[in-house]
Amino acid sequence: MFMLLVLPCLVLAYLGQAAFLIANQNSSEQIFFSSIPNGVFWPVFLIANLAALIASRTMTTAIFQCIKQSIALGCFPRLKIIHTSRKFMSKIYIPVVNWFLLVSCLGFILLFRSIYDVGNAYAIAELGVMIMATVYVAIIMLLIWETNIVKVMLFVIMFLSLELVFFSSALSSVGDGGWALLIFASVLLMIMFIWNYGSKLKYDSEVKQKLSKNLMRKLGPNLGTIRAPGLGLVYSEIVKGVPAIFGHFLTSLPAIHSIIVFVCIRNVPVPVVPQSERFLFQRVCSRGYHMFRCIARYGYKDKKQEHHGIFERLLIEGLEKYIQREAVELSLQSEDDIDSDEEPPTPVRTIMAPNGSLYSLEVPLLVDLIPSADVIPEVSCSTPRHDPVIDYQQNLELELAFIRQAKHSGAVYLIDNPIVKARKDSWFFKKLIINYFFAFLRNNCRRAIMSMSIPHSNRMQVRLTSYV
Repeated sequence: MFMLLVLPCLVLAYLGQAAFLIANQNSSEQIFFSSIPNGVFWPVFLIANLAALIASRTMTTAIFQCIKQSIALGCFPRLKIIHTSRKFMSKIYIPVVNWFLLVSCLGFILLFRSIYDVGNAYAIAELGVMIMATVYVAIIMLLIWETNIVKVMLFVIMFLSLELVFFSSALSSVGDGGWALLIFASVLLMIMFIWNYGSKLKYDSEVKQKLSKNLMRKLGPNLGTIRAPGLGLVYSEIVKGVPAIFGHFLTSLPAIHSIIVFVCIRNVPVPVVPQSERFLFQRVCSRGYHMFRCIARYGYKDKKQEHHGIFERLLIEGLEKYIQREAVELSLQSEDDIDSDEEPPTPVRTIMAPNGSLYSLEVPLLVDLIPSADVIPEVSCSTPRHDPVIDYQQNLELELAFIRQAKHSGAVYLIDNPIVKARKDSWFFKKLIINYFFAFLRNNCRRAIMSMSIPHSNRMQVRLTSYV
């Protein structure tokens, strides 16, 4: 379509304007409309306006895609992205950017009030895009296509030299409107740099402060505190390791929940993730710790603002399936393949609350927790205790009953909301960027975790100060 229709029309239009300038060298105002014959002026005027509308729509879509890719790469603050199609991932709408473009266009019109100043700014933008496209194609030719470097150099010299000549001529009009576009681009570049720089320092700080598994093993299954019944969902952006927020709870609170799940939300480039594939689980330390890691995957058309009760139900169902699958896999292995890091059973003291809940005073080990008979079916006593198949079956039923008791006690959402500050010995510009600019962007962008209707009684938000 481009080669057969668009390109011939563009060539004819430019040749016609060039012929008009040659014949009318004194005329330099509205060359396009002046070169149109009087008989076809209004049809061409209508087509030109329709083309402008299509071009504006294309430009808006391209900006949405650029912003989305920048957010995915961590180079732009997180914004609300609406996917308008379940079939095509590229069809998106960003409300904040759309309103920002509207205000910017109106601001440019009120600022310039002249089509010539707008044209000067447009020339700089167009030539800048052409130069960057040439540079990116050269990089692709070298790294991806693995083209001969001589061919790449010929390509760069041929195209980049022409573009730089035109760009140098466009820079002469910086004082006549081009300055506004340069300031606009500089502000966007500064925002992207600040966000990427601050996010990288924040993530590196969280990785350095995370707790090691060796420390968790030294603390033991009780983790140095009391394990109270209930489900604790610890939200963090870290995929591996134990986040620092959990260490803060261990040192600050006299009790933690009997089951801890470290939840990490990830968006995947598919429309919908089936419920059976939504959660990926993994144990943290051995079975006696009752700690799991969960990666919740959401497609771009999945509903992320679901009710907290639905999320809890789906998460617990996925956790139960994971434990059942793990028990089946372990039962198929020999007794020598059992994890050697399993903690030895130790006696547990529990108390009964008035509402019937069991509160562990030390370690809620599954081998010592004896739920009621209506929760777990009886296991035949004639079977030897050393039979690994029966042991796995007993541990499975006990752990499932333990999870049901934790579910009945309720879930608490432990949300990490760190404060990032520059160290006192940092240089001045780093303090300015981190303490003010990056903090402003973080406070006004969307949170990384999904926003659910969580009651305040079930939510605990901690603001830890991280010095980078």
